[in-house]
Amino acid sequence: MSIIKMIQEHPDVGADFNEALGEAVRHAMYCAAICNSCADACSAEEGDVRACIRLCMDCSDICTATYRVATRRTAGNVAVIEAQLRACITACEQCIEECAKHDNDHCRRCAQMCRECAHDCLKALNGMRQAA
Repeated sequence: MSIIKMIQEHPDVGADFNEALGEAVRHAMYCAAICNSCADACSAEEGDVRACIRLCMDCSDICTATYRVATRRTAGNVAVIEAQLRACITACEQCIEECAKHDNDHCRRCAQMCRECAHDCLKALNGMRQAA
């Protein structure tokens, strides 16, 4: 099942489908899962990785909120979607910075997913600004 198709098929979307926002939603969903998994994997690592766990958990929760808010198309609340996209970019950037400090596969994968998510959220945010 495709979340992008689900958004496109919403009765209030029609020809107003924002492809960049659809991609941001898709990546935010994946990013939420990857960050959650990274936080759990970090909890099994030796050493002090509390900051990484915290930032990954924060990012996961913010990505979850982002995809949930951005998929609601009835009576769209553009100001809230834009604010949520900005929060998601910030959370992803912080997670990238922290995960980059660790030499393990799960943090590398998490940082990459956060890069993709932040990029797509910025692209969606810029697209929304241009449409306004």
